[in-house]
Amino acid sequence: MEMLITYDVDTSTPAGARRLRRVAKVCEAYGLRVQKSVFEVVCTEVDWLLMQQRLLDVIDAEHDSIRVYKLHHGALAKAEHLGHSPPAPHHTPLVF
Repeated sequence: MEMLITYDVDTSTPAGARRLRRVAKVCEAYGLRVQKSVFEVVCTEVDWLLMQQRLLDVIDAEHDSIRVYKLHHGALAKAEHLGHSPPAPHHTPLVF
């Protein structure tokens, strides 16, 4: 499954700043950051359910917002890039 995840976390308090870092860490565990608060994610349905629960555990639903756009398979590879934005290597082997 391919998804685009965006978030807006209220950072007007120190607790909000901590939530912002935690949301980013959860997203980094599952996807690739393509902009400051935008991630492209390729995962299984089970991984999405785990990620979703982790995000719900972090955010304050009264002040924070996360939007998830579920895409058709292959949509991320067809994304157009304008300016300095190299394509993200979603389907390439990871080398450690």
